[in-house]
Amino acid sequence: MLKMSSITGAFAVAMLVGGLASAPAMANSSSSSDATMSMSGKKHHHSPAEMAAQVENRIETLHAKLKITPDQESAWNDVAQTMRDNEQSMSQLIQDRHANASTMSALDDLNSYQKIAENHAESISKLSSSFEPLYDEMSDSQKKNADEVFGRFEGHRGMEKASMKKGQKAPSTDSSNE
Repeated sequence: MLKMSSITGAFAVAMLVGGLASAPAMANSSSSSDATMSMSGKKHHHSPAEMAAQVENRIETLHAKLKITPDQESAWNDVAQTMRDNEQSMSQLIQDRHANASTMSALDDLNSYQKIAENHAESISKLSSSFEPLYDEMSDSQKKNADEVFGRFEGHRGMEKASMKKGQKAPSTDSSNE
């Protein structure tokens, strides 16, 4: 079985990366543009309202996929609020970066990006802390489901299956090896 820290870490990364994956691209775009270019070359508009809506959608989707019970709603609400708070703080940093982009020196630019990276790390810590009590309340079948939901989201289980197809041994998830 996976260690709790591995589960909460995977959850935190999944939530933040999924919800804020565009943050670095948005942070690096110029303030004169409403859109950012994705790696595919398509323009994506990421207003604060759209970022908030994306997090709300993710909250709803996870609630359903995790099969949160009525008894778990209070713990779930703490997780959901942490997700909202994390999105708000990241959105504010990105807005600040856009507002000041035309006057930033190279050092200002680096410091601004550092604030975003630090916020991301703090957000992971907060989310992990809020998720742990919920995970602790989950039944064994819910925990197994959560492990699968977040493993697929991050691609870890997909990588495991791809390795196994090539005849390689799948990475161990035995906590005694950590």
